[in-house]
Amino acid sequence: ALIAKGMLQLIKEIYPIRTCKMDLSEAKIRQGRYRVCLQYHIRRCKGPCTGLQSADEYESNVAEIRDLLRGNLHKLIRSYRQRMQAYSDELRFEEAQFCKERIDLLERYEVKHTVVPRKIDNVDVFSYDEDEHTAYINYMHIEHGGINRVYTLEYRKQIEESKEEMLASAITELRQRFESTAQEIILPFDTGWETGESMTTTVPQRGDKRKLLELSEKNVVQYKLDKLKRSEKLNPEQRALRIVHGIQKDLHLERPPKHIECFDNSNIQGTSPVAACVVFKMGKPSKKDYRKFHVKTVEGPNDFASMQEIIGRRYSRLIEENAPLPDLIVVDGGKGQLSSAYDTLEQLGLIGKIPIVGLAERLEEIFYPKDPVPLILDKNSETLKVIQHLRDEAHRFGITFHRNIRSKKQIHSALDDIKGIGKKTKEDLLLHYKSVKRIRLADEEELSTLIGKSKAKLLYEALKEK
Repeated sequence: ALIAKGMLQLIKEIYPIRTCKMDLSEAKIRQGRYRVCLQYHIRRCKGPCTGLQSADEYESNVAEIRDLLRGNLHKLIRSYRQRMQAYSDELRFEEAQFCKERIDLLERYEVKHTVVPRKIDNVDVFSYDEDEHTAYINYMHIEHGGINRVYTLEYRKQIEESKEEMLASAITELRQRFESTAQEIILPFDTGWETGESMTTTVPQRGDKRKLLELSEKNVVQYKLDKLKRSEKLNPEQRALRIVHGIQKDLHLERPPKHIECFDNSNIQGTSPVAACVVFKMGKPSKKDYRKFHVKTVEGPNDFASMQEIIGRRYSRLIEENAPLPDLIVVDGGKGQLSSAYDTLEQLGLIGKIPIVGLAERLEEIFYPKDPVPLILDKNSETLKVIQHLRDEAHRFGITFHRNIRSKKQIHSALDDIKGIGKKTKEDLLLHYKSVKRIRLADEEELSTLIGKSKAKLLYEALKEK
């Protein structure tokens, strides 16, 4: 795609070809049927519709564009050099400068899109890949070190048909389809394909020809990836299943983790310790299954003890309710947090039933219980992205819960702790007195006129004690 875009840009810069579809017969041009359009004024067309560009010059440009598309850059550059020299000898310096500018454009394009030395010329390159049902063969044709044709062919695999046979068949089909005359063919493996007397096949192990083979192999991989993305757009469940199986493979799990739970502690400045459990099913958040926890048995900021309490409460309850257990537990934290959670699972008899890993935030390392060496995944892997999403979602959910608790505590009133004083009574008192301080200064008789004698007595005595 990049090569095609680069070629189109080059053609636009060198050759102002018309974009209209008008009938430019000589008779209509002589009659003055047409007028030049905006493309002429911005110098993207030379106005053949009004006779400002001759038919011979226009056809000459089209022929040169065909040479460009065939990859014959060398031929064009040599032709422009000869014309430039001829114009220079005749002292026609404006025409010579025009030829020089075109040579510069062609050479810049050639340098940018030459993938191997120019001596590698008129060569066919084939690469092979396959999945369960399909074989993929990529074909590249090389002219003067540059790629001028790329095509990927799909074959439906037949029973007992070897990859050598499929590749040999594809070579014949593709060379006939594109009328290739290349005398050298670069292959990923020997196919036993019959060649002519002057034709050679190469299976390169190193060097520039090996680079060409690797480039062809990348084309196959990209083709398969694009095909997979197209199919997954039509079937999102297929993508989810692929991601789940990818996590199973990357984390070396016995079964695909269709149900994952992740835990995070929120203990800001040692106040209101809470924890969050987020649940992912088939690689996506299942928010209805999220759970919040108040840490009840731990005093002070002790993340390890808090993790033990929350893991114990969560899974002892699932066991009691005979609810389905997750396929994977992720703990937000390093070795310490993971060890605490592992000890609790061991006490519950769940070791071997639920795999558990810890995610160290700073280096995105994945730890396993009793193993000091972390697993480091590729930064672009889908498995790492899902685990990071789990961790970030647990962190967000826990922080939001913690923030809400702190907000409620900040608006807590002394009136909330007095039995017999309900929400409506509290609202009436605050609406009338504006603050608890002013309520304290009021006497019992004054309070009784607003909320009644019995409530006034309860309120007056409670505030007096405080």
